[in-house]
Amino acid sequence: MQQLRQLLAIQGSELAKLLKCSLRGLEATLTQAISEFPLDPGTQICEELLREISGLLQPRTDSPPEDAIAMILLPTELKLTHLRSVFNADAELKLYLGTAELQSQTDADLWNEIHRQLLRVPENIATAWRSRVLDLAEQVGALPDNLHVAELPFSRDQIIYPGLKGSVTAPGLSLSEKALLNTGVNPTDQYGNLYCIAGFVQLFLRFTEIDPDLHHALKTVFTFDIMPLHSQPEQRTQYINTLSDRWQRLQQAESNSDELLSLRAWIDIDEAIHSLVFVPPVERYSWWGNLQQESRRILKKMAQTAVNMGYDVRIRQLSGLYADVCSFSKDDLQLNCGGVPGEVLTCLRVYASINQEETPGRVIFRSLR
Repeated sequence: MQQLRQLLAIQGSELAKLLKCSLRGLEATLTQAISEFPLDPGTQICEELLREISGLLQPRTDSPPEDAIAMILLPTELKLTHLRSVFNADAELKLYLGTAELQSQTDADLWNEIHRQLLRVPENIATAWRSRVLDLAEQVGALPDNLHVAELPFSRDQIIYPGLKGSVTAPGLSLSEKALLNTGVNPTDQYGNLYCIAGFVQLFLRFTEIDPDLHHALKTVFTFDIMPLHSQPEQRTQYINTLSDRWQRLQQAESNSDELLSLRAWIDIDEAIHSLVFVPPVERYSWWGNLQQESRRILKKMAQTAVNMGYDVRIRQLSGLYADVCSFSKDDLQLNCGGVPGEVLTCLRVYASINQEETPGRVIFRSLR
C-alpha cells in the first residue's frame, strides 16, 4: 500500500490519475457487491479493503495541492463554484443536455444537479465526468460519501452517485428495495415482472419531485407537445395519475388470464414509462436510457409469451431514420435539438400488430433543420 500512496502523491502524474480512477472504480464495484451479497463469506475482508482504499484516496491534509490553494473562497461563496463554470462550458455535454445552464445556489444542490444531468449522457462520458467532478471537489477538501445517500424506491439496490463529506456536505442518490417495500408493494411477486414495474411507478413518483428538468410526452395527457412537470404542476399530477391508473389496469389484466388483454396493458404501461422524458431526450446508452429499456425488455418477453401461445403478435421499437418508420407511427413530436437531424430521438410507444389489428407507435424525432 505504501507504494500506491507514494504514486498517488505525485503531483501532475498521469499514472497517479489513472491509479486514482481505478481505485475509485474498484471502490464503487466492491461497495455495490457488498450490498448485493451481504452474506458472502468474503464480506468482512472486503469491508477492510474498502477502508484501506478510502484511506488511499483521502487527500493529505498537511500539504494541500496548489490547485486547492488557488481555489480558496470566501465563506459565503460556493466551494464548488468552479464545477459550475467547467460544466457549463463543455461543448460535448451541450450536445446531450442542451444549452440551459446549471441553476443551483448551494454546494449540495450543485453536486446533485450535476450528477442528475450526467444520468442523461452516454455512460462513458458520464464516468469520465464523475471522476473529474470528484477531483475538483477533493481539491476543496470534500470526500465521496456512499453512506449519506437519499433512497429512491425500486426493485433493486444501487448507488446512483455518492454524496460528499468533509468541507462540503451533500447527499448522494441511490435505489433501494427496502424503500420500495415500505411503499406497501406486495413482496409476494418479488423478482417478477410486476414487481419490476411497481418499482418503476414508485421511482417515477419520486423522481418527478426531485428533478425539475423532467417533462412528459404522454399522448392521453397532452397530445401536441412535450410538457414540463416542474413549471406546470397540473401536468405532473395528470401524468402521475395516468401512470398509476395504467399500473392498476395492468395488475387487473394479469389476474384475468387473458393474454392479449394483458399484452395491451403491458404496451400501455411501457408507453407511460418511456413518456417521462427530458429535452433533449436522454441518450440511449445513458443511465436513464438503460433504465427505461428494462421496461421494454419486459414488454418484449410478454410479446414472445403470446407468440409461444399461438397468437399472431408483432411489436417493433421504432428507431433510426424517421422517414423509414413514420408509416408505423402517429401523432409524433418534433424537436430541433439533440441527436441527429432526421432521426428518431426516442420511441415513446412501440408499434404493435396483434392478430392483424395494428396499433401505431409514437416517437420524438429531430427535425432536419
